[in-house]
Amino acid sequence: MLGQRQVAAATYAGIVLGQRQVAAKSGETTCFTDLLEPLNLHGAVVTTDALHAVREHATWLAEVKNADYIVIVKGNQKYLHRQLKRLPWRDVPLADKTRDHAHGRDEIRRLKVRTVGGLLFPHAAQAAQVKRRRTDAVTGKTTITTVYAVTSLTAEHARPAHLAAYIRGRPDHALQLLGLTS
Repeated sequence: MLGQRQVAAATYAGIVLGQRQVAAKSGETTCFTDLLEPLNLHGAVVTTDALHAVREHATWLAEVKNADYIVIVKGNQKYLHRQLKRLPWRDVPLADKTRDHAHGRDEIRRLKVRTVGGLLFPHAAQAAQVKRRRTDAVTGKTTITTVYAVTSLTAEHARPAHLAAYIRGRPDHALQLLGLTS
């Protein structure tokens, strides 16, 4: 798009730690390691959207940067998404529930978390299912969306409420990767 540029940015507590302009006909995933390489991520939690559900990135974070991750998983990782969707979520108890009233809607989020092994993603220790029920305050229309995530954080290192905050994008101490268009 003429006049617009895409930028990949790393933020922590609302502060931009680094950014890279994304080359034309390229995606922000190509900037991942260049953007994060200069940062000391030892012990940090990096949260990403589904675009960054890349096995090589998870391996690099865990093995090179000694960091943990939480990654949203959607259709771009179809086998992993299918694997997460097929977990016996009905047998998993509700771990966290939040309710918000903002942006002209009422939203209820329900989180289920389970320890996993053998997932098609490196260093995955837990899987999460988030069901979001949103009701538009003006129209009254309700939508229900299910989102899945994987994390290298073990149950001992992240309670469900912490995972819910990370996934919601309101972490206390997580580094977030953002794709921006300006």
